[in-house]
Amino acid sequence: MNIQVELLAAEDAAALLAFEIENRTFFESSVPGRGDGYYQPEGFQERQGVLLDEQEGGESFFYLIKDEKGGILGRVNLVDIDKQERCGSLGYRISENQCGKGIAAKAVGMLIDELPALGVKRVDAKTAPNNAASQRVLEKNGFEMTENSLVGISGSKEDAQFIYYSWIQN
Repeated sequence: MNIQVELLAAEDAAALLAFEIENRTFFESSVPGRGDGYYQPEGFQERQGVLLDEQEGGESFFYLIKDEKGGILGRVNLVDIDKQERCGSLGYRISENQCGKGIAAKAVGMLIDELPALGVKRVDAKTAPNNAASQRVLEKNGFEMTENSLVGISGSKEDAQFIYYSWIQN
């Protein structure tokens, strides 16, 4: 499948909200939920405005993964960019009906290709320990595991359990 990765734009709001609503249950099965307000048109529009401001300021870059017809298949983001350290954090999500097709790996690779233009030399990522597919996506794209927070975890509900990865430009 051919995909394209496009920077988030104001005109994407309605289609992106529909994508998020359609996949809410699927996404929330593996990551913390965003709350009901996120899925209300007014709140979503306001949040998108904040993201676009961050993107305009070079603090974060939000990409939509689209098919040949412009339909949204997923998202891939580079956030919390530290311009002095030239690093940022990666996040991505693929719709439930598109998982397992190599879309995430391809989109992450496309974002990595953009890093020199963005001035970023290191990207950090984290994944839940039970998300083997996400771990494969990162590893296929040259990320290396840096920390496994499962070691020494007390087991309380508040403990975040993640496997951390980094990609460093050669």
